[in-house]
Amino acid sequence: MSLVEETNAELGTPLVPLLPGSPNAPLARPDRPRSRGRLIWRRLTQTSRFWVGAIAIAVILAWALLGPVLYPFDAIERDPLNMGLGPTQLHWFGTNGIGQDLYAQTLVGLQKSLVIGLIAGPLGTMIAAVVGSVAGYLGGAVDRVLVWCINLLLVLPSFILLVILSPLFKGLSWVFLTVFIAGFSWMIMAQVVRSQTRSLRDRDFVKASRYMGVPMHRILGRHIIPNVASLLIIDATLGVVAAILAETSLSYFGFGIRAPDVSLGTLLAEGTSAAVTRPWMFVFPAGVLILTLFAVSLIGDALRDAVDPTSGVNRD
Repeated sequence: MSLVEETNAELGTPLVPLLPGSPNAPLARPDRPRSRGRLIWRRLTQTSRFWVGAIAIAVILAWALLGPVLYPFDAIERDPLNMGLGPTQLHWFGTNGIGQDLYAQTLVGLQKSLVIGLIAGPLGTMIAAVVGSVAGYLGGAVDRVLVWCINLLLVLPSFILLVILSPLFKGLSWVFLTVFIAGFSWMIMAQVVRSQTRSLRDRDFVKASRYMGVPMHRILGRHIIPNVASLLIIDATLGVVAAILAETSLSYFGFGIRAPDVSLGTLLAEGTSAAVTRPWMFVFPAGVLILTLFAVSLIGDALRDAVDPTSGVNRD
């Protein structure tokens, strides 16, 4: 049955084929063109990796937020009768050498790592969007100066800088660490945005806005950045993974989160020395870190395939 016949059947009219020029023929409604955002969302929701990652990260976030509230022990409280004890019904992940509950500490460390990752990742992407779009749009001397700054930051040893500056920010350890990670994570994406902006600034709709006297910040906000928004979303998502890894690595070596604060990096550093004698001190924080990174990576991978369908051929 054709579309016209189905329409006539719904209206109660005889199933008689009508010619396009017939006066009784219904007017054809042109299909609405799907926007790029809707098309990406449709591809994304059809990817199993996205749903697995989204459900996993939702469970992890709920666990990190509600777990400490529902658990009877906190991260600082000590149990002198159960020091260095393995997992039990009382202490689900066991205790460390001084009797602190490892389950409570893992949840607090997960909270701190997630906060740093969820702030530093998008913050680095925002810096990349602003710097890259301004450099590509203005060009000339501004472009050369910004590109020089980008290249300089790319070759600077960020780890050594953190080692030098960390004693100056002991009171703001995790805040400074978040800003520091974001400040050294935007350069490559800024180069991508700059190259995309250089190609977009010569388009007719951008030229028309410039001739009409639209300010630069409106042109960037309405025409340039929305056209690279898909790349920025992917970068922000994968930036969360990179920020969590950076925080964990720096805290592991003693240059990030410090006592009395707890993060997954500090727990891994403490558990490494006892990985053989008390393996639960290392296995549980490492497992939580791996699951978190895996869930966020699945979402970022699905986003990349939704933006560029050819990159995910035969994956699912």
